Amino acid sequence: MGEDVRHQFVVSRLWAGGGATALVAALAAIVVILVATGLFGVPVLVPTGEGAWGGIGAAAYAVSAAVAALAATGLLHLLLLGTPRARSFFVSIMLLLTAITVIIPMSIDVDQGARFATAAGNLFLGVVITGTLSGVLRSAIRAGRLVR
Repeated sequence: MGEDVRHQFVVSRLWAGGGATALVAALAAIVVILVATGLFGVPVLVPTGEGAWGGIGAAAYAVSAAVAALAATGLLHLLLLGTPRARSFFVSIMLLLTAITVIIPMSIDVDQGARFATAAGNLFLGVVITGTLSGVLRSAIRAGRLVR
């Protein structure tokens, strides 16, 4: 009783994994745009006439995915420092945030195909980020003392 709720983990490994997750998320966002726009002709957060890459819209989507992965890494770090069952809280929070990013495009008054493509892309990115960071967490947790 009276145990410290801090988890023992290697901070550098957590953030290195978070950086790698950001790269994976950015590449996954580009895949979403290529599949939706390039294969199916449905825009994802970009005007219809801009081709498979969608100009700056594709870059913004990829950068947003990378930033979301880094923010999720920060959230995971905070949870590890102060909460019991950090993994459970992290996954629950990420699933709820992913649900929000899926619902928002569905409520916008634009082409139905664009709404579904954006919602599906956001769902895919949320699952990729959550799953990848869950694996990073397993790798970063260490027995022994808290490493900073």
